[in-house]
Amino acid sequence: MKKTMKWLIALVVVLALVICLGSSFYTVAENEYACVVRFEKIIDTTDTPGLHFKMPFVDGVKRFPKATMLYDISPSEVLTSDKQNMTVDSYILWQIEDPLKFYQSLGNTSVAEQRLDALTYNALKNVMGTLAQKDIINEEDATGRNDIYAGIAADVAEVADTYGIGIVDIKIKRFDLPEANEQAVYARMISERNQIAEKYTADGEYEASIIRNDVDKQVNIIVSNARAEAAKLEAEGEQEYMRILAEAYDSDEKKDFYEFNLALDALKASLAGEEKALILGKDSPLAKVLLNQ
Repeated sequence: MKKTMKWLIALVVVLALVICLGSSFYTVAENEYACVVRFEKIIDTTDTPGLHFKMPFVDGVKRFPKATMLYDISPSEVLTSDKQNMTVDSYILWQIEDPLKFYQSLGNTSVAEQRLDALTYNALKNVMGTLAQKDIINEEDATGRNDIYAGIAADVAEVADTYGIGIVDIKIKRFDLPEANEQAVYARMISERNQIAEKYTADGEYEASIIRNDVDKQVNIIVSNARAEAAKLEAEGEQEYMRILAEAYDSDEKKDFYEFNLALDALKASLAGEEKALILGKDSPLAKVLLNQ
């Protein structure tokens, strides 16, 4: 009986030691922080992966993610500087940078997301309140939206740092217009596009007129030069023709023969019509030929 009691006591002791040793160690993963809590107070924080020691039964372990987390913020309405309502749909990338400060101020990620939701909405409201709707909905300069994101992220990060939270990025997924404002904005955008189209058309017509005027000028110059060259060639041809005639009829007999041919041509031209009457002088060579004199 005594021996049985000894074995029972030994078993209890061994079991107690196993439980004690089991509660004396904890592991830390690579993607988490581990905070040792004693009486609701953090006494140690580590992010080193592996096995770690703590006081059994007294110390507890709080674990917080070390990775970057995404929180999709519910769409909310903001008012622009020109008193226009807009619905903003955004998200935030955040991470825990100081687990001790995070645990003391917030305690868990659910509370942290609620706080970030409120901080981001306030930052959106403040930043959008300084901008006109036409500056926000602007397709010409996309870098302006990056400035909006940077301003919002800076405002949120300044306050979030007091909770041990680091803001990686804040992005606006989309700007929605209240239904009452959509048609007015679309009409303004259409009007702006029409103005741009009209400007392009006017610029094109102006350039076309310059090109046409230049072409007309070049055509006139070419035609004028061609006519001048033709007149020059014609004058040179006439000159050459007269020179050849002068060489061909360089004696009185040749001249008389040439004049006689011209007279025959004139006679032929005169008899070509319906009227066959011909009046010639008595000394005319043609009259002598026709009268066989």
